[in-house]
Amino acid sequence: MDQHAASSKPRLLDGVRDAVRVRGYSLRTEQSYVDWVRRYILFHGKRHPAEMGAVEVTAFLTHLAVDRSVSPSTQNQARAALLFLYRQVLEVELPWLDEVVAAKDRKRLPVVLTQREVGSLLQHLSGLQGLIAALLYGTGMRVLEALRLRIKDVDFARREITVRQGKGGKDRVTVLPENLMLPLQKQVQRARVLHDDDRAADVPGVYLPDALAVKYPNAGKQWGWFWVFPSPKLATDSRSGITRRHHVLADSLQKAMRVAALRADIAKPCSPHILRHSFATHLLMAGYDIRTVQELLGHEDVSTTMIYTHVLNRGGKGVQSPLDAL
Repeated sequence: MDQHAASSKPRLLDGVRDAVRVRGYSLRTEQSYVDWVRRYILFHGKRHPAEMGAVEVTAFLTHLAVDRSVSPSTQNQARAALLFLYRQVLEVELPWLDEVVAAKDRKRLPVVLTQREVGSLLQHLSGLQGLIAALLYGTGMRVLEALRLRIKDVDFARREITVRQGKGGKDRVTVLPENLMLPLQKQVQRARVLHDDDRAADVPGVYLPDALAVKYPNAGKQWGWFWVFPSPKLATDSRSGITRRHHVLADSLQKAMRVAALRADIAKPCSPHILRHSFATHLLMAGYDIRTVQELLGHEDVSTTMIYTHVLNRGGKGVQSPLDAL
């Protein structure tokens, strides 16, 4: 039994990868689903998933929640991966699939920096990382949305940025801050040098979504599709095996922000995403309509944006303490 499972395991994981790619899911989703399926198989002694069912899935999710103390969102990510495995890869459509209970997510208020803290944080950042951090705060973009920004999607004349394939695969438009016009133009000039070097060296074009790459095979070599924040080094694409230029990675920004927060003496945990939270909260503080903020953030439902109003109402922002009335 174990020998059969071990021999079929690589083929099974390849099947997961193929099913993810056919549906156009991101590389991160692919890596996450493959990892959860692998962990599920190992947890049950390398048994093949086709030989298991609701009891084993529930046992694995319970293990994550009780023994590993993972968050509800992580538990639900594992659940989604296993349901994908059974439905899309093994093509099993059984009643118990819908009975696997999802973990109830905890509603937590986002951590938000004050405007003074944001200013201090940005002062302790410099170079490319400082520019990207300022862009996150100035536009409300998610980290990967900023890193994946293409030249053609930055409109200096209209002072707007088009975010392509944001969360949920949707496009939206956000503001380009006046204070970033000149720094971003200089960054585009630096990117142009790398683009021209790549063309001169006949480096394959940058990554394009699969449908576009098929329809426009040479578009990846065009200037408009080049990254605003290209990596200084070439790297091999894990899916295609092609060596090309990718955008810079998020790791260096995360590290730079942690160091900057320490130097700025900010006690709050400062991940790049905190700048998006701060962008939304500070817009609401400035009196902007919540629907406007919703559109800029790309939230499908305004109730998601409403969480920032709760941040506004905390402490002295919305309530006078009875102690202060004495």
